[in-house]
Amino acid sequence: MMFFACWVNYMLRVNMSVNIIAMVPSDSEAKSVKSECEAIANNDSLLYNDTLIMNTKQVLRQPEGVVTFNWTAQEQAYILSGYFWGYAVTSFFSGFTAELFGPRKIVFFTMLITAILTILTPEAAKVNYLLLVFIRVIIGLAAGFLFPSLHALVAHWAPPAEKGKFVSALLGGAIGTVVTWSLSGPLIENFGWAAAFYVPGAIGVVWCAAWWFLVYDSPTQHPRISSGEKEYILKAIGDKVLSSRQNKVNLPILKILTSLPFLAMIILHFGSNWGIYFAMTAAPKFVSSALGFNLTSTGTLASLPYLARMIFSLIFGAIGDRIVKQNVVSMTFMRKFFCIFSHIVPGLLLIALGFTGCAPILSVALITFSMGSNGAATLTNLVNHQDLAPNFAGTLYGIANGIGNTAGFITPLVTAYFTKNGNGFAEWRPVFITGASLYIASALYFILFGTAETQSWNYIAPVEENEREKRPSEDSNNTTVTIPVKT
Repeated sequence: MMFFACWVNYMLRVNMSVNIIAMVPSDSEAKSVKSECEAIANNDSLLYNDTLIMNTKQVLRQPEGVVTFNWTAQEQAYILSGYFWGYAVTSFFSGFTAELFGPRKIVFFTMLITAILTILTPEAAKVNYLLLVFIRVIIGLAAGFLFPSLHALVAHWAPPAEKGKFVSALLGGAIGTVVTWSLSGPLIENFGWAAAFYVPGAIGVVWCAAWWFLVYDSPTQHPRISSGEKEYILKAIGDKVLSSRQNKVNLPILKILTSLPFLAMIILHFGSNWGIYFAMTAAPKFVSSALGFNLTSTGTLASLPYLARMIFSLIFGAIGDRIVKQNVVSMTFMRKFFCIFSHIVPGLLLIALGFTGCAPILSVALITFSMGSNGAATLTNLVNHQDLAPNFAGTLYGIANGIGNTAGFITPLVTAYFTKNGNGFAEWRPVFITGASLYIASALYFILFGTAETQSWNYIAPVEENEREKRPSEDSNNTTVTIPVKT
């Protein structure tokens, strides 16, 4: 159910990246990688001419009479980034909210809101692009509760030796992206871009009903769990996670915010998110506008990186669990070592992407393997907060995700800035190098200052129900006097 939660969440998140290509069909002619390559094929002397200007026109197939818009590149950037403005805000406190009120209810209501607003998106777009931005911000606000809530569930349900597989399930969004982007092209070409909002929204509403029936906050609350499974989970988790939500009120927020290992995890998470959101918001544009693929192919090709990330995450998660069970290296060493695969290798592949030249298949392959290698994040930034303080895993992930998801609205603006004059080699190369730099720098910082040791502030004394009864005995010097009262 966590896997499908991420699947549906990403369906409602990433549909805009492909849909907006159809909502704002390009009537202007602009330079692209494809046009440069066609010119180079006829004249080898143009190979290294980054200032070459060739004109192409993008042609999209949609039913006649479909309403389209003439939003500027900056307005489109605001629409793409609006989701992440809201998402970043609620991420900061969504983990604590889920731990306090229970993730089951939080996920249900916020996902339902997201699905309904997605269905209403086409009408909002027809009114004004600012209303569409507002709708996307609200969707982001609601969706920001999901992943911290799921991490709160992981803390209660996942035995330590199986967390790799549990966290891998949180990459179900990769399949959601593949399905959404592959489905969007045919829907748009046959029924118009509005259908690419209606279908994911309807799926989201149906999913909410299944979530409410099947999911509970902990093994002790689930009415259909076997006694053997419940005993196994509770024994494996031990005393690192409190069973009472009321005890979570004593959040050691000052210690959390001043923790150097937590800061290192936040930086690592930000670097990873930058690469993810580049692939989410910019990859469809790069594949369609720069490489010249049609809309159906664009959705399929742009979703390949997410499919690769999902597959690699399962592989890395299984490897990590095996290492933990064999206890051959320390947890800290394992977290730092796999930063090579989750951050450094993807960064190097993005740098190479800026110099692929006239090789569109190689470009798609480099984006795919860059994201695929980032599947190792299931052993680094996506699970490190569970190491530091499983008792506050949702809160820690929420704070880190809130900061990390600022990349979601910065990335489209950076991409729009560099590609405002075209989609050629010179325009896209700085976009790739910027992402690569953040990938690698964040990994190096974590390798220097990160850790997987459980922090002392994870352990807090539970609040006793009979605390009031104990208070008189704590001060044995006080004399208790009983005064009769006439009634």
